[in-house]
Amino acid sequence: MTRESSEEEKVVVTNRKALHNYFLLDRFEAGIALKGTEVKSLRQGGANLQDGYAVIRNGEVWLIGMHISPFEKGNINNHDPKRDRKLLLHKHQIRRLVGKISEKGLTLIPLRVYFKHNIAKVELAVARGKKSYDKREAIAKREAERQLRREYNR
Repeated sequence: MTRESSEEEKVVVTNRKALHNYFLLDRFEAGIALKGTEVKSLRQGGANLQDGYAVIRNGEVWLIGMHISPFEKGNINNHDPKRDRKLLLHKHQIRRLVGKISEKGLTLIPLRVYFKHNIAKVELAVARGKKSYDKREAIAKREAERQLRREYNR
């Protein structure tokens, strides 16, 4: 996946806990099928990826647990905030994901939701969960690097 310039991408929400809780192995960009009020709510920044994950059902990829707040100015046709949302990927990408996810301990997690050329996209990652000792090790390493930078800047 190539990164475009940040002028063309407007990031709506990121999953900051993902880097803390998972080792990220591979990343994918996917479109997301949304209803009109969901798009409006996303543009206002009303989304949360904390509990989100993706599954593959019947050859389709679904994003589960992502919360998009109801649109404030919506009417009775407003969307369900926690509904499952279909992700739009090519078949060869889905087949590649199935091969990777079949390995024990791997899962699909959303990293961020953003607009690219006015189209809502989700960045997915194939990830392996970290154990608690891995998390402690990462925290210790980060603290050591901070301390070195402080000492260097004095």
